[in-house]
Amino acid sequence: MEVRRRKLSQVYPEGRWLFLTWHLHGSLPHGLYPPQGLPSGRSSYDKAFVWIDRFLDLAQSGPMYLQMESIARLMQDSLQWGAENGRYELGPYVIMSNHVHALLLPKTPVPKLIQSLKGFTGKEANRILGRSGGPFWQSETYDHFVRNAAEFDRIRRYIEQNPVKAGLAATASAYRWSSAWREKPLKAAADPHATTALSVHA
Repeated sequence: MEVRRRKLSQVYPEGRWLFLTWHLHGSLPHGLYPPQGLPSGRSSYDKAFVWIDRFLDLAQSGPMYLQMESIARLMQDSLQWGAENGRYELGPYVIMSNHVHALLLPKTPVPKLIQSLKGFTGKEANRILGRSGGPFWQSETYDHFVRNAAEFDRIRRYIEQNPVKAGLAATASAYRWSSAWREKPLKAAADPHATTALSVHA
């Protein structure tokens, strides 16, 4: 089963959060596929996704352009720009070395949303790298609509704990390129009865 050739879903229910994952072109070596023998259907695809995600987390070779601060910032700014301009609501996200996870609530057609996000960031990232043309992102994108609040919370934890599991940060809030990041750690107030909240930046 060659999961990387799967296209986005054709039916997009309105008002449902969407879990998206996409990765750098060439980050999965040609001919490297998830374990064979899985039954067909969504369950098989989800298991294959987990296998691919673990491979990307542990990769020691291949493109790692998202480690560059300029490109990670480009990706983060682009995610936030789309939310600020009404294309989607932005939920938890993380920008890893070679892939991105995000929970979005689409406000525009999903294929157009993905094409715009990947198209713009790919073009700008190639410009930063001094590359003329050539794909930056793998064309396929993993998509999964969230069924309920419990699943949303499970996926949120999966996304924000990704850098911790990959050994990139001790805690989710310590990883700079994530919705879980905090610029300054929260400190207990000296006065236990104080009502003024500390200001933090996500």
